[in-house]
Amino acid sequence: MDRAILEQALADAGEPSYRVSQVWEWVGRGVRAYEEMTNLPLALRERLAAEVPLSTLSVRTEARSDDGTVKALFDTADERPVEAVLMRYRDGRRSVCVSSQSGCPLTCTFCATGQMKFGRNLSADEILDQALHFRRIEEIDHVVFMGMGEPTMNIGAVLAACELLPDLGVTHRRTAISTVGWVPGIDRLAECEMPVSLALSLHAPNDGLRSQLMPVNDRYPLAEVLAACDRYRARRRRKVFVEYVMLDGINDLPEHARELAALLDPRVYKVNLIPYNPTGAYDGSPPERIERFRSILAEHRLAATVRLTRGRDIDAACGQLAAASPTA
Repeated sequence: MDRAILEQALADAGEPSYRVSQVWEWVGRGVRAYEEMTNLPLALRERLAAEVPLSTLSVRTEARSDDGTVKALFDTADERPVEAVLMRYRDGRRSVCVSSQSGCPLTCTFCATGQMKFGRNLSADEILDQALHFRRIEEIDHVVFMGMGEPTMNIGAVLAACELLPDLGVTHRRTAISTVGWVPGIDRLAECEMPVSLALSLHAPNDGLRSQLMPVNDRYPLAEVLAACDRYRARRRRKVFVEYVMLDGINDLPEHARELAALLDPRVYKVNLIPYNPTGAYDGSPPERIERFRSILAEHRLAATVRLTRGRDIDAACGQLAAASPTA
C-alpha cells in the first residue's frame, strides 16, 4: 500500500489522523478488501476502495513448488518486474524472501538476477507489499532480504520496511538482510538500533577467486568487507551469517575450506553452505563434496550448516530469481 496516497485520501475526506493507523492495522493483518475493515464507516470504506489500491504491485503470475514454496512475479506501477518467494517449512515456519531492487547492478556470475537489466530501487511500500501479498494467504514469521537486488544499496527503503514488519507479525530478530559486501550499507546497518541479522554473501575465500565470481570485490575487497562486518559485530553484538554457494570445482575444494576457516573468526561468523541452484553458468558441487567442505570447517571450529533448498523446480531457489514468468 502506498501510505502517502492513503494519508492524502484520508485528509481529503476530512477524516481524523487516527484513521491512518486503523487502516494500516487491518492491512498488516492481511485483509483482502476494505469491506473487511469493520471499524471504518461504510462510506469511507467505499471511498478508499475506489481511491487507494491495497497494493503498489500487481501480480503477473504465481508458481507453486512440490515442496510448498510459492513464487510470485509482480509488476510495479511503472512496469518493473519484481519477484518474491514464500517458503514453508515442516516446523511451521513461514519465511518470505523479498526483493529490494528490480534486477541488480552487481552482476555476480552465478546469480540469474545479476544477468538481468537493472531497473531501479524499490520503495519501502513496494518491499512491504511483497510480504503483504503472502500475509493475505497465511501468517508469516520470518523475512529475508535475499531476493532481487543488493539490499544495502537501497538501505534507506530497506530499513524503513523493516520498521513496519512487526505489524505483519515478523519481529526484527526474525529479519535478515543479505549483502555482497557493500561496505557503506553494512556500516549503516551497524548504526541501526533494530536487531536485524546481517548475512554476508562471500562465496570465495580469497580476493582473486572472489573477484572472478563477484565483480563488486574489486571495489570492496575482502579485508574491507570483513572489517565492516567486525564493526557490525562490535556494535550490534550479533554473529554474522556467511552465505557460501558451492560451485563444482570452483570454490569447493578442501584447500578452499581450509582457507575459509583461516579467514573467518568462529566467534564472529557462522557459515551457511548453499547447494548451487542451476542458472546455466556453473555446475553444483556433489553432496559428498559439500559434506567434506563442512567437516573441514568443523575441524577448525567454524560452525557451518547446509541450506535446505526450496523451490528449485519453479526457479525460486537462491540465485534463480530472474523475473521470468513461471508456470503454475
